[in-house]
Amino acid sequence: MKTGASTTALLFFLLVARSLSSAPDLFAQADPFYKGKTIRIVVGTTAGDLYDLWARVIGTHMAKQIPGNPDIIVQNMPGAASIIAANHVYNVGKPDGLTLGAVFPSIYFDQLLGRKEVQFDYGKFIWIGSPVKGDQQMFMRSDTPYKTIEDIRKASVPPRCGSTGTASPSYYVPKVMEEVLGTKFTIVTGYQSGQGIDLAIEQGEVHCRAATVEVFFAREPYHTWRKKGFVRNIIQTGRKRDRRLPDTPTIYEFMGQYKTPEQSRRLATVVLAGDNLGRPLIGTPGIPPDRVKILREAFAKTMTDPDFLADIKKRRYDLDPTAGEELEALAKEVVAQPSEVIARMRKVLEK
Repeated sequence: MKTGASTTALLFFLLVARSLSSAPDLFAQADPFYKGKTIRIVVGTTAGDLYDLWARVIGTHMAKQIPGNPDIIVQNMPGAASIIAANHVYNVGKPDGLTLGAVFPSIYFDQLLGRKEVQFDYGKFIWIGSPVKGDQQMFMRSDTPYKTIEDIRKASVPPRCGSTGTASPSYYVPKVMEEVLGTKFTIVTGYQSGQGIDLAIEQGEVHCRAATVEVFFAREPYHTWRKKGFVRNIIQTGRKRDRRLPDTPTIYEFMGQYKTPEQSRRLATVVLAGDNLGRPLIGTPGIPPDRVKILREAFAKTMTDPDFLADIKKRRYDLDPTAGEELEALAKEVVAQPSEVIARMRKVLEK
């Protein structure tokens, strides 16, 4: 009897100990951090831009994938090709997982070039995920004399391209083209958004714009422009032609045609590497690891959620997601450039 009682007591003790050890997990599940909270996504463009539209559709569906079902709202903070928004997320946002950002991936240029506007360390952002990758293209008004790359190379008056800022593809794509293909452009900066550039193109202020292939097939005015033949695509930056632009040569094809020197080819590769970061969702440095895990897992689940997939199909958006861990590795890689590459970038992007 004494032995049986001891065994029973031991079993009871083990059961109690086990239940107590799991209690924190139970309490955490019953009252998760995000319950009753609001996550804010700071978007570095105006409302209606594709960065903004992606942030809103992701936020709508991602909320239900986060334990506690927080509200997710979008705050637009345009300016300086999304550097203002990036500075805000990095410096003003608290490291609690409640402030996220949707910014241009190419803002690492500005950090590498030491521009005073930059108040962040690109490699230290928390990277949540990206729904797409972002090869670029350039379109030109069809009624201009610039029908081909060769026309631009030979033009006595360069075409005018609109840009939101130096970290935008609307700036760096024509700059890279000048370096590797011998073209010349007059780049008009200061537009608040891609939509502002589109309006300027319609009004004849500028002739051209570089932007992602994705955006060119995602929204107005491009659907109407394509139907009316208002613009023509003259180049794309991917290694191979996008299936939607089968007749538009890549920059790599042109570099072969014009026998671009190896040093310039390497520069193009570094500058265009940011396209692989797509449309990233980032967070303030210092977010606790458990919340980073929650956010990344919620993003990943959103990318396969049937309601989300139906939503983006209706919007005619592409989907080619990249996980936060992969984005983090890419971000650290692109900012770890040797001094000679940075010097070359400065010469090209600042001239």
